[in-house]
Amino acid sequence: MTQEAPATSETRRGRAALIGLAALFFLPLFGSFWLYYIGGWRPDGGTNNGELISPARPLTAVTLTTRDGTPASPTLLSEKWTLVYIGNGRCDEVCQHALWTLRQTRLLLAEDMDRVQRVFIADEDCCNDEFLKREHAGLEVITAEDSATSEWLGQFPRDPAVPYVYIVDPLGNLMMRFDTRENPKGLLKDLEKLLKLSHIG
Repeated sequence: MTQEAPATSETRRGRAALIGLAALFFLPLFGSFWLYYIGGWRPDGGTNNGELISPARPLTAVTLTTRDGTPASPTLLSEKWTLVYIGNGRCDEVCQHALWTLRQTRLLLAEDMDRVQRVFIADEDCCNDEFLKREHAGLEVITAEDSATSEWLGQFPRDPAVPYVYIVDPLGNLMMRFDTRENPKGLLKDLEKLLKLSHIG
């Protein structure tokens, strides 16, 4: 009996130490889980201002047509980061604000602006050429009034009430949308972050 007691005491101390180590590891984990999912606590802010499209959607291939009737480059929506706006080609006030957001966002990228291109896809009534040429030099304008292109536009999660700008990465993946009624600085911050983290495009 006198020889077994030290071994039993040692075993108990070992178990206590093991339980203590486990508690040190698991208690913070359980505590953070409870705060986040049950306690309703959320950190202020988020990592992005736009809405991530998750998972990112690889856009299927389609022959797009420019406003002068010629086929667009097959790599139009790849090789660079692309800001896409889809709307009526007459380009009302909402459309004009969206295109202004695209233009100014790209300009404010300064030395990174050449990594970004702007595309306006007119899904009907293409196009207010005088306005587009005067205000948006360098903007790629695509018509999407044929059935094949209209069906292709179904890949973009759209809401008729919301003027979204979409971000397509240099691999041709649709990965984010941004409501242009929000502060345009949000789109700029998102794009700056993407360009900083990306080694492509």
